[in-house]
Amino acid sequence: MNTQKLSIKDHFVIGMMLFGLFFGAGNLIFPVFVGQQAGTQFWPALIGFLVSGVGLPLLGVTAIGLTRTDGVFHLAEKVGRFYAFGFTILLYLCIGPLFALPRLASISYEVGLQPFVGSAHQTSGLLVYSILFFLIAWLFARKPSQIMVYVGKILTPAFLILLAAILIMVVIKPMGNGGAAVGDYAKVPLVTGFTAGYSTMDALAALAFGIIVVNAIKALGVSEPKRIANDTIRAGSLAVFLMAIIYGLLALLGRNALSVFARAKNGGPVLANVAHAYFGSFGNVLLALLVIIACLKTAIGLITAFGDTFKELFPRVPYGALIAFASAVPLIFANVGLDRLLAFSTPILYFIYPLAITLILTALLTPMLGDSRWLFGTVTIFTLIPALLDGLNAMPASLHTGIVASLLNLGQFLPGFSFGLGWTVPALVGLVIGWVLSQVRH
Repeated sequence: MNTQKLSIKDHFVIGMMLFGLFFGAGNLIFPVFVGQQAGTQFWPALIGFLVSGVGLPLLGVTAIGLTRTDGVFHLAEKVGRFYAFGFTILLYLCIGPLFALPRLASISYEVGLQPFVGSAHQTSGLLVYSILFFLIAWLFARKPSQIMVYVGKILTPAFLILLAAILIMVVIKPMGNGGAAVGDYAKVPLVTGFTAGYSTMDALAALAFGIIVVNAIKALGVSEPKRIANDTIRAGSLAVFLMAIIYGLLALLGRNALSVFARAKNGGPVLANVAHAYFGSFGNVLLALLVIIACLKTAIGLITAFGDTFKELFPRVPYGALIAFASAVPLIFANVGLDRLLAFSTPILYFIYPLAITLILTALLTPMLGDSRWLFGTVTIFTLIPALLDGLNAMPASLHTGIVASLLNLGQFLPGFSFGLGWTVPALVGLVIGWVLSQVRH
């Protein structure tokens, strides 16, 4: 068996690649928004955000490594093959053509390029930009074997250099101390920060990008399963360490900006205002380059991961056709507007995130509890309905009528339901019952 070991440089490049795949559109604007909304409750909100935005992705990568699976489908197969197909398809549609990919184009345009486009040409400007954006991402995704070079060695270092210019100013020349917390951030900042981390989609991305990391490690000559697992976990640790530092500084940027700028609907306008305040017109150019590179590298990774995974699920469909689909569909959704896109995606995230979290945590417990299908299946069944209720509860209040209202009334009996955590107690009950059944049915 090959005993090839990765060098420190190899670990660094793979870690940078994974960081680059993770850190896209939402990773820039959501921490800023959390800091803006949290205000005086900055620290508990940031801790909650880091637990879900950094801790869960690390656990997701660790679960892929620990269970020695190639990706989310093989991990979800521990619940059942039918479930694995459904969960994998839904996950990749969420972080791919339906939500994350369109968001990458719309955010990079609205934050980076919109200030340079006249008001009369905003709609056509977004259309032209999104066509070019997905065309470039598609061209790079055609060669998945080169993704470590594109993302790990070129785009990510360029992104970090540009971002450092803004974040250094946040530290050495703060704008102020922010303002009061608003909404749920004033009442339960820790929990609100935790659920805000859902919007980054990084726990889902951790499961999705597992196959890219594993393939990159194998391409460097490592074939021993245990060593692949260890190298995967090391790459994940480096990636999330960088993410935690940058999240904290971006949240600080959002909080301090309250002393100068009004609150915004998302973190994009705040980021644009701060860049301009620090660097003038050059700040707009700097931010445009920063956001476009950030979003482009993640788009390349998502399209590649979509093609790799769906090629495995549907072997008869050519890889080229799959990445063409993953590039063309988000082109349509990117042009519906950022605020509308975020409002539409939130309920889906509140549904799928609990399923991803419980899958990850159950996988991590396998050394102690075993990997019986009874264990994985029971946890998932007990999580499914509460997760659905959490998703319905996250829909706009105007839709809380009829049968939806009746279902939401049932949800009120679940602890933490009003904060999007109604799934936690049922999942714990399912874990206990599943373990007992795994011992009885052993």
